[in-house]
Amino acid sequence: MEITDYKPKSFWKRPEGVTGLLFMAALILGGGYAVMTGLASILAFAGSALGLAVTVAALGAIVFMALDSKARSLLWYMYKSTMRWITGLFVQIDPIGILKSYIEDLAANLKKMNKQIIKLRGQMHRLKEVILNNKKEISSNLNQASAAKKSEQKAQVILKSRKAGRLKESNLKLEDLYKKMEILYRVLMKMYENSDVLKEDVADQVEIKEQEFKAIKASHSAMNSAMEIIRGDSNKREIFEMALETIADDVSQKVGEMEQFMELSENFMSSIDLQNGIFEEEGLKMLEKWENEGVSLILGGEKEQLLLDAEKEQALDLNKGMLSKETLQRENQYDTLFD
Repeated sequence: MEITDYKPKSFWKRPEGVTGLLFMAALILGGGYAVMTGLASILAFAGSALGLAVTVAALGAIVFMALDSKARSLLWYMYKSTMRWITGLFVQIDPIGILKSYIEDLAANLKKMNKQIIKLRGQMHRLKEVILNNKKEISSNLNQASAAKKSEQKAQVILKSRKAGRLKESNLKLEDLYKKMEILYRVLMKMYENSDVLKEDVADQVEIKEQEFKAIKASHSAMNSAMEIIRGDSNKREIFEMALETIADDVSQKVGEMEQFMELSENFMSSIDLQNGIFEEEGLKMLEKWENEGVSLILGGEKEQLLLDAEKEQALDLNKGMLSKETLQRENQYDTLFD
């Protein structure tokens, strides 16, 4: 659950970058069209004394910006700020606002996941009961077959033995299913716990950083930011926003993984018909595919350990509730971004 070696997104990969590309394309196409349609007028203007002066001044400005890094940085900052302002009129790009919406998503997903855990726990209890009853019936049928053999009732021996064999074969499949359900239960429990911590981390950061962000925005107006760039200083507001955007991107991916796994678990559970002792192979295949995929963003290295514990058949207590907040307490995973 730790963020390491994070790389902020470039301007072009952000929503305002898309606006910037569209604006630049429109500027180039519009400028090209204007030059083509008014070429004669432009040449006539450039031939006059005023036109020559304007042309020389424009060329001088272009050469100056090409040679002076501070001028280029200032122009680039002004362009980015303009595109961000335009984009903000139509799209939510405020990182604090985005993070608040993710907190709401996490809270809603945690409620859904808790219901899934309760539903899965109930299914596991019922499946365990089915397996236990089958074992009792297997034993009963084998005893009846043994008694029939002693009394030389060959038909009953065959019937009871075959029934015991079918029940035994069914139990093997049901026990494999139970192991898969155990894996699902372990993962859902751990995802719930880690996602609960994630929600607390993000909520804490938003509560603290919102006030800091307001202070930075108040003290770093567009003019102050421009002066920082001219002096060659780092833009504190931009750096702060990048750190918040990094958190938002990380949380976005984790929310996506959480929702994807909940959909997987829901499909898996709905494919099981315990009453008739049947289940669809597709549900098992989906779970096995997830097991073989890469590292989980929410679980991190814990995914491998969970699968290992299930493989070693470590004891699983279905009556164990969620871990308390005190047990889950740890350092906020996003604090280092603001160091």
